Amino acid sequence: MSTAAPPKPLFAQRVDRIGTEAAFSFGALIEHVEQTGAHVIRCNIGQPDFPLPQHIADAVKAAIDRGLTTYCDPGGIRELRAEVARSVGERHGLDVDPDRVVVYPGGRPPIGFAHMAYSKQGQDVIYPSPGYPLFESFIPYFRCNPVPLVLCEEEGFGLTRTQLEPLVSNNTGLIFLNFPSNPTGGVATREQLEGLSQLILERTDPTVRVYSDESYEAITFDGDEHISIASMPGMEARTIIASGVSKTYAWTGGRVGWAVYPTVREAEIHRKLAINFFASLPPYNQWGAIEALRSPESPKAIGHMVDAFQRRRDLVVSGLNRIDGITCQNPRGAFYAFPNVGGALEQIGAMHAYAELDADVRSLTSPATLFTLFLLYEHHVAALDRRSFSQHGSEGQHYIRISTANSDEELTAAVDRIGEAAHDAEGFARFMRSGAGLTI
Repeated sequence: MSTAAPPKPLFAQRVDRIGTEAAFSFGALIEHVEQTGAHVIRCNIGQPDFPLPQHIADAVKAAIDRGLTTYCDPGGIRELRAEVARSVGERHGLDVDPDRVVVYPGGRPPIGFAHMAYSKQGQDVIYPSPGYPLFESFIPYFRCNPVPLVLCEEEGFGLTRTQLEPLVSNNTGLIFLNFPSNPTGGVATREQLEGLSQLILERTDPTVRVYSDESYEAITFDGDEHISIASMPGMEARTIIASGVSKTYAWTGGRVGWAVYPTVREAEIHRKLAINFFASLPPYNQWGAIEALRSPESPKAIGHMVDAFQRRRDLVVSGLNRIDGITCQNPRGAFYAFPNVGGALEQIGAMHAYAELDADVRSLTSPATLFTLFLLYEHHVAALDRRSFSQHGSEGQHYIRISTANSDEELTAAVDRIGEAAHDAEGFARFMRSGAGLTI
């Protein structure tokens, strides 16, 4: 009897090398818990809980009524690129040519395209950890080396020249920055950016690009204002400035993002990538983005949202800091709290439970991951663990991210439930015996 040959793999090996964003895969677990009849307080997704401002919605509808529903320029319609150039230029004191602007379906494509276009196989990619997960997820796909820039609570999750300097080398190919930061809410000072820019200009080749993710640029608190590293002397020629409508205008479904490139030639290359991947964006949504950037109604809508997020930040952070075993710094931007739950993990036995896991399971989870799943299954709060925001550099860090994109009442209840969970050793033991998954 002949033995059949083992089946050939269906997928190319590169598929296994790309990561993802846990915030979306976590949704299936939330739905599973909600199907039991539980009310889960959702603090996991970075999506403003405000309606799209009416003047923007009206502009989208008017564009549809005008028949603007066809293919258009793959790099973005000229009117939107001009408006982005004007807005970015005025905000940061730059002279931006509209031909340096490329418009994308959201903020994700330019991250992947930056990896594709700038980081060569074997080069180092420097990125913040904790940080937005897509900075890290593409690195193995393009066979580059992950170089996490680990942000420390003791430094206020800030980023200084002293922290970056040991990581920069002749092998550096691409550097990611993100201010205001997801997940920590950190906002860079001018002094910090001056130090970073001086180091980059001194120690890296002129071909090295800095990808500055500024998606939360409008959401800062306590009088702070966002400053782009591109506005530092010499850095406009090195920096890709990326932003969009999702956070600033509470329009995550609009899928309009953009990037300003250092040169027209670079924008042309990225326009070619856009043609290959998605052809063009709906022109009616682009006209909505033009209205968002132009209208005098927009600052009022943004101000209303930012005021609410600052109030919620104060509510959540003060509540978390009253919980024994949890400490939380005061974020200066975005709409997240990033508490240290290390003491709570000790109290409920999560540290010990993690140490007792099989090695293969331990490599895919963490004490904070176990706490996050326990919060969901036993106390019905959806948050995200530290590992979801860059796995490299997360070892020994015990944090969770709480999105404040929810009502005051829901956030108050969520903090109360987290406080209960922080002392619920019996419930945690029950969760560990339940057979529920221990990874996200």
